[in-house]
Amino acid sequence: MTNSPCTTQQPQDPTNSRAGRKEWTAMAVLMLPLLLVSMDVSVLYFAVPSISADLEPTGTQQLWIFDIYGFVLAGLLMTMGSLGDRIGRRKLLMAGAVAFGAASVCAAYANSAEMLIAARAVLGVGGATLMPSTMALIRNMFHDAEQRAKAIAIWTGVMTGGVAFGSVLSGILVEHFWWGSVFLVNLPAMALLLILAPVLLPEFKDPAPGRFDVLSVPLSMAAVLPLVYGIKEIPSEGFAPEYVISLVAGLVFTALFVRRQRTIASPMISPDLFRHRGFGPAVVLNLISAFAMMGSAYFTTQYLQAVLGKSALEAALWALLPTVLIGFAAPIATVLVQRGVHRSTVVAVGFLTIAAGYGLLILTDTDSLWIALAGAGVLASGAVIVGSQLTDLALGAAPAEKAGAASSLLETGQEFGGALGMAVLGSIGTAVYRHDLASAPDQARETLGGALAVAHTLPGRAGAELLSTAREAFTSGMHAAGVAGVIVLTGAAILARRGLRAA
Repeated sequence: MTNSPCTTQQPQDPTNSRAGRKEWTAMAVLMLPLLLVSMDVSVLYFAVPSISADLEPTGTQQLWIFDIYGFVLAGLLMTMGSLGDRIGRRKLLMAGAVAFGAASVCAAYANSAEMLIAARAVLGVGGATLMPSTMALIRNMFHDAEQRAKAIAIWTGVMTGGVAFGSVLSGILVEHFWWGSVFLVNLPAMALLLILAPVLLPEFKDPAPGRFDVLSVPLSMAAVLPLVYGIKEIPSEGFAPEYVISLVAGLVFTALFVRRQRTIASPMISPDLFRHRGFGPAVVLNLISAFAMMGSAYFTTQYLQAVLGKSALEAALWALLPTVLIGFAAPIATVLVQRGVHRSTVVAVGFLTIAAGYGLLILTDTDSLWIALAGAGVLASGAVIVGSQLTDLALGAAPAEKAGAASSLLETGQEFGGALGMAVLGSIGTAVYRHDLASAPDQARETLGGALAVAHTLPGRAGAELLSTAREAFTSGMHAAGVAGVIVLTGAAILARRGLRAA
């Protein structure tokens, strides 16, 4: 590759350019922010008790400490992806690193719940700049299709593994230090990124981006945030009027956002992206993969803790075991495609692998640790196969100068898919759980955690019977969600086999 660090134009013949040692070293640098952004999704799991004791947040504030990061991240992905195409992806990456590092310090030393919520929001802003920038830079550094596929397989594995590792790291740090240490671990990586990025990462941007449409920014956020909020709240709170209104408002603003992108001269997200063969199907199928992944996580995390009785840290450590399979899934899929197996076949097999993982969850009872772990591992492996291949397909189909916008669309779809998975499959499981506990106290019927709390207040045999019934009801709900998952993922396999044949 002949680009210097200051180059902003694409090579004249990128198909003949193969990445060398510098690009692969730069790839390792890009994994630093990606790992930290993915870890921040789960890094608060074990810090909450300490934060509650120190800052004394209200119940609502505690929820916002958790959720504000994901909401801001989802709402700004499209904006930041488009902005990176205009100002330069390396420049946006470094700005995001500064914001992420500064917000990490503020979060670590927050002296009030409000300050921590604000810091988590800024972390979401930083995350929204870092994620599409890393993926877009991979598209620009690796022009050779074979090398790009390997790089994206690594990207997908790091992204998936980071979520699992974040909770474990949180437990270890909180056990030996104070809760703010879960944020300070971001600083060395961000400092290293700021030092190495100007030396190793080339700069890329769209040479003719057009005028940045400021109105599209609030429109995109008004489209994404109400939808994600409503979808995430429905599983636990039901179809309350405010959540239905939130969904309707999100759909209305989505229609307005799409209409504006189709009618203005310089859209934030160009409709031309969907004219490239394979891009649209890749976005949709990637959403379904995220649906499956997050939908299963809703059950497996509770199963390990509330059904099997593992402590939070024990559950997180056990949950690391299935990630071993992830390390092999994406490289194997990449090799198969490079040896001539059609991508549509590989993606279809990936979806069937996810379905098989759900099938294993159907076989669990209230004491099936190894079956549950096997199901989670098989399911995650299928999701990584699907995600790596669809990401490669979408980025390869999109023009290099629009890689930021293309990346942000993929990641926004993942946010929607994850929220939908928790909402749809979570609602199915909750309906079965509540049906099986129809005669139990109201608190016990709401959640399995509520049932555990009630059981501990009941004398002897009554508490044990409620506990046993609640665990069986939750497992039955997981079985019902597993059946739904098998149906959806089998349908996705058929759709992938047919829809990607021409891509």
